[in-house]
Parts: sequence; C-alpha cells; structure tokens
Amino acid sequence: MDLSVRGALRFWQRNLLIFRRIFLTALPENFLEPVLYLVALGVGLGSYLREVDGIPYMAFVATGLAASAAMYGATFECTYNAYVQFAYDRAYEAIITTPLSAEDLAVGEVLWGATRSVLYGSAFVAVATLFGAVQSLWALLLPTVFFASGLVFSALGLAFTALTPSIDLFTYYFSLWITPQFMFSGIFFPLEALPGWVQRVAWFTPLYHAVRASRALALGNPSAAWESLLWLAQAALVFLPVPAVLLRRRLVQ
Repeated sequence: MDLSVRGALRFWQRNLLIFRRIFLTALPENFLEPVLYLVALGVGLGSYLREVDGIPYMAFVATGLAASAAMYGATFECTYNAYVQFAYDRAYEAIITTPLSAEDLAVGEVLWGATRSVLYGSAFVAVATLFGAVQSLWALLLPTVFFASGLVFSALGLAFTALTPSIDLFTYYFSLWITPQFMFSGIFFPLEALPGWVQRVAWFTPLYHAVRASRALALGNPSAAWESLLWLAQAALVFLPVPAVLLRRRLVQ
C-alpha cells in the first residue's frame, strides 16, 4: 500500500481550505435537521414524557441526536460530496497525477470526514447545552467519540462511493443502512423495549455505540462510555484500509 502520512494530511488540508470558503452555507445542511428533531421531540414530546430510564427526556434525546449529527456529517462528506469530486469534477483523477497516491487520497478523505463529524457533533452539543441537556464536564471528551465514529462512517461511506456505479444508488445506502441506525440506535427510546434480536443487531452498528458513549459522557457516567469508545476505535482500524484498496482499484484501472 502506497501510503504516506504527509500525503494524507496534505489532502486533508486541501479539503479544509475548500471548507473555509463554504463554511457558512455547508454547516447548516446537516446541522439544522437534528436541531429541529431536538426542538420537536425534546421540547414538544418532552413536555409529556418527562423521564426515560431516570434521565430527563430532553437530555436523553439530545445526547443521542448529537451522535447522529456527527454520523450525518461524516456520511454526507464521504458519499455524495466525494462522489461528485470523483465522478463529475474528476478531481480524484487529477490528484493522483501529483505526488499523492490513491491511498493518501482515501485516508485524507476519511480523516476529513471524521473532522466534519467533530464539527457537526460539537456544534450540536453547544446547542444542546443551551437546553440544559449536558450535565457533566466529561462532555468535553465528546469530540473524541465523534472523531472515532466519524472514522468508521467515513470509511464505510467512501468504500461504498468507490463501489457504486451511480449517484442514484446512494438512496439505498441511506435507506437500508443510515436511516435504520438513526431509528434503532437508542436515540429516541431505550432499545430494551424492542425484541432481543433487534438489540443484538443494533449492538453491531457504529451509531449504537456512538449514542451510548455520547450519552454516558454528557450525563457524567464515563465508566459506561469506555466499552463503546473502544468498539468504535477497533472498528475504525478494521475499516480504514477498505476505501484505500477500493479507490486504488477504481482510479488506476
């Protein structure tokens, strides 16, 4: 594998420079939707459903939505945004004619997707804090959770991007992979209310662990976060090489 840390960071820096120009228009696209869910469910439904598992419903749903905001930030970056650069702008083909390799490009893109995950998740936590949903200084470690989950979702999203022949197929990626996690990762209600097989399937999804770790840190229960944070770190190590291999195969053909 032709990978250099310097090359990957150069690609990450290139994306940062582009993002600085479009920051004000790019951030709201994935950030506002979770905020609307927070207002509708945390304030609206929360006025009827005061507590879940002994936790105020506003805090329960806000900590889960923070993890989902991070997921969507990384996923959109490494699916639709990456595909436009790859298939329409032909930016990837131009980049690998420079000293950067396909592996540098892939790892740099995944690192940038994880950075977007931290930005979206942290911005949402700042809003949730205003609603009184963050109750502990352990929440300062939440960017670590968002970065780890961002690596996983970015690697998976970029791998799908490297495989898909059409931008239209991203609807299946979101409908069959992202949306089910959003609904069944414990964001809106405890999974203990669902059948056992649903709980077992959910345990193998990255958003479940991101929600679990985010909620534990935001509510001051760090001992409950380490297992999920370790799961995310191990998953990131497993999935990180996949888009590098697939992109090299597609770009060098």
